[in-house]
Amino acid sequence: MKITFIGAGSTIFAKNVLGDLILTKEIGKFDIALYDIDLVRLEESFVMLSKLNRKYNGLAKIRKFQNRKEALRDAKYIVNAIQVGGYEPCTVWDFEIPKKYGLKQTIGDTLGIGGIMRALRTIPVLEEIAKDIKEVCPNALFINYSNPLSILTGYLIEHLGVNAIGLCHSVQVCVKGLFETFDMMNYYKNHKSKICGINHQAWLLELTDKDGNDLYQEVKKRSLSGKYIKEMQWDLVRLEIMQRFGYYVTESSEHTSEYTPFFIKDKYPDLIEEMNIPIDEYLRRCEKQISEWDELKVKLVDSDDIEHVKSNEYVADIIKAIETNGSYTLHGNVINKGKITNLPSSACVEVLCTVDSNGISPVKMGELPEQCAALNRLMINVQLLTIKAAISKNREDVYRAAYLDPHTFSELSLTDTKDMCDELLDIEKDWHQIK
Repeated sequence: MKITFIGAGSTIFAKNVLGDLILTKEIGKFDIALYDIDLVRLEESFVMLSKLNRKYNGLAKIRKFQNRKEALRDAKYIVNAIQVGGYEPCTVWDFEIPKKYGLKQTIGDTLGIGGIMRALRTIPVLEEIAKDIKEVCPNALFINYSNPLSILTGYLIEHLGVNAIGLCHSVQVCVKGLFETFDMMNYYKNHKSKICGINHQAWLLELTDKDGNDLYQEVKKRSLSGKYIKEMQWDLVRLEIMQRFGYYVTESSEHTSEYTPFFIKDKYPDLIEEMNIPIDEYLRRCEKQISEWDELKVKLVDSDDIEHVKSNEYVADIIKAIETNGSYTLHGNVINKGKITNLPSSACVEVLCTVDSNGISPVKMGELPEQCAALNRLMINVQLLTIKAAISKNREDVYRAAYLDPHTFSELSLTDTKDMCDELLDIEKDWHQIK
């Protein structure tokens, strides 16, 4: 069995995913193929993982590749974590150019103009990868972590014919964050929940204790009590959405603030401070990671005293279930096709999935509360139009995706939106295929 990791220079993430696999002895011997265009970071990940494998008496054979097709050859599983265009220059452009037009962003990697541009840069690379897959490993399971997750996963499945699923981290930490905020961690180990929607805007529909007693009303009661004001400060946007729309979303407040038209508004500048919305947060995170890498590299790459504790990523458990005919459930991103009945059939949705030796099977979840589906559709509009633009390679379709972005249309005129798109498309012309 061979597992190929594309974007292996993401050393910390590679440690989580592949370190988990090294600890999962039930799957037996396996090959790990590492690939990245950054050869320095590729080597660092190779050294780190080799040390982990030796320390924990792992059964992996680890190799690094400069040729992507050879890295993919005969792979059974592919993990994708690429970022096309890098922090500099493209991510910086994604923030700084919209800012000239008065459009503020927090993360800019999933929706909005930042998410649209990241998708348009990444899709041409995915097309090249898909060609390699069809030639050297046509039956491989492609596990996509790259953002914008819904757009890229949808494109992989529907337009490139790749056997793909999109995975994220937000569902795993959603309930825990709520319980920590409202001093309810005594329920965490035995709680039950129902979550579905779309990536970064999946809805916590039900929350009960082990006996089926509702906990949601207690969460809402505590959020309004005034007792937890200090503890709530990190998550005010999501809690506001919960109060206004009735349900809590899986992804963070900094993300949620730019997926909706309600919070980052020139007409209401005080909202940004009141709701603790971190404008330009992704730029700060990137700068921090860059500045701290040398220090972190000493612990992860240069030291022989490296350790790993299993993370909450899904990959190792998916592969274990398939390879050992086990049983596992997770939340994955797949094409809807009726899984959520009041969302478009062609949308990429985040739903419960079961895993066994037959692979991954999405579960039909039924209907979302209509207000939740309505908010999902605002995001889906942008996702489907961005996919259309990637196929047509037509600027008009890029404009339309941006025109219908909830945060953009709440702030900018149609003319300014078009001009902003043109400026970004022109400066990033080496990375996309839009004419």
